Amino acid sequence: MNRITINTNICHGQPSIRNMRFTVAQLLELVAAGMTPDEILADYPYLEQEDIAASLRYAALTLSHKDMLSFGKVA
Repeated sequence: MNRITINTNICHGQPSIRNMRFTVAQLLELVAAGMTPDEILADYPYLEQEDIAASLRYAALTLSHKDMLSFGKVA
């Protein structure tokens, strides 16, 4: 998980990839839009396969946190 960094001076403190100005959210949006890892790597040559895997792991760990379980529930 050392590929995912949080630095208040980069992207307003949003989780980013290796302190680059490329956030985990941006990468997840590409995956959600249907891009394959190979397509992402071709379009963003500064990213690595491990960055994609780390972003997906980070998202899974974040969403599995107990506080996130109420997301999407109707009050």
